Amino acid sequence: MVFMASFEVGRVVVKILGREAGRRAVIVDIIDENFALISGPKDVSGVKRRRANFKHLEPVNKSIKISKGASDEEIKAAIEEANLSDYMQEVIKL
Repeated sequence: MVFMASFEVGRVVVKILGREAGRRAVIVDIIDENFALISGPKDVSGVKRRRANFKHLEPVNKSIKISKGASDEEIKAAIEEANLSDYMQEVIKL
């Protein structure tokens, strides 16, 4: 895949398809060449931890420092440390 380099652990993405379309999440782990594990976390952006197809995600130019497989609490702390709390709560009209 050509676009794979932009998908990395800690990258902020926007879901473009599905019930959570328009909401932001963070890549927690790369499962394989088609799927990533993402999390909002749910109490921050409304996206629960789940597997998502790369075709349903759009990477943005922001990222946070988290370890692979980080917990929702660690992600929430990293989002607050990077001052992205308000950014993650915004919903984009698609």
